[in-house]
Amino acid sequence: MAYNDQNIFAKILRGDIPCDKVYENDYALAFRDIAPQTPVHVLVIPKGPYVSYVEFSEQASDAELAGFMRAVGAVAAELGIAEAGSRILSNQGEDGNQEVPHFHLHMLAGKNLGRMIKPIDE
Repeated sequence: MAYNDQNIFAKILRGDIPCDKVYENDYALAFRDIAPQTPVHVLVIPKGPYVSYVEFSEQASDAELAGFMRAVGAVAAELGIAEAGSRILSNQGEDGNQEVPHFHLHMLAGKNLGRMIKPIDE
């Protein structure tokens, strides 16, 4: 899938749409989800035009990769969720129910999130 620079995250990165920013560095932007699923629900997006984590991992520079992961750690520290725990989720493609075609991580925290999925044999 080719990157579409009209997706909502591209518009947020350009400043066309506002966001509730939590953190920003040269390579990533983190902001609160507008429809939070947990008490803490933050999206972390790279500033580069990547559709999926596969594309990001294959094509991003070492600086982009490191800057993005450092942003994730900084957000956890900033929000005080590192000690109690959190879940990081990324949806990719149709089967993963990816809604926005710009790679992003959901950082979910603020309560016990239970099991992520049930084993196949349950």
